[in-house]
Amino acid sequence: MKSYKDLEIYKISYDLAVKVHKFSLTLPSYEMYEEGSQVRKSSKGITSCIVEGYGRKRYKAEFIKFLVYAHASCDETIQHLNFIGDTHNDYVSKVKSFIDSYEELGAKINRFTNYVEKEWNSKWVPNTKPVTRNS
Repeated sequence: MKSYKDLEIYKISYDLAVKVHKFSLTLPSYEMYEEGSQVRKSSKGITSCIVEGYGRKRYKAEFIKFLVYAHASCDETIQHLNFIGDTHNDYVSKVKSFIDSYEELGAKINRFTNYVEKEWNSKWVPNTKPVTRNS
């Protein structure tokens, strides 16, 4: 992995954030700064947390913390999409498609977080020597 751009969860979250942004601009004008703004912020927040966490990847706990934030932003995005679907009948099918995609993304973020918790090693930390005990 050379960059956060190599992460599948980054690619998916970025693509979805762009699509949600464009979708939000089709909402009625009175929603532009209400749910439209909220769903734009939360969807972009997923991607931002993945990028920031990757930037701190040498610190496993920091990386995990930002992956947890990304997952929380994913759940928040689903909530805003639910509000849009429940208050605007014309958008139900489009919202349903986004919700399905975000639920799938949330599962992928969760699996990746579990991977980092269990498998991430210290090779990312420079100049770290293993601790040995003298008997």
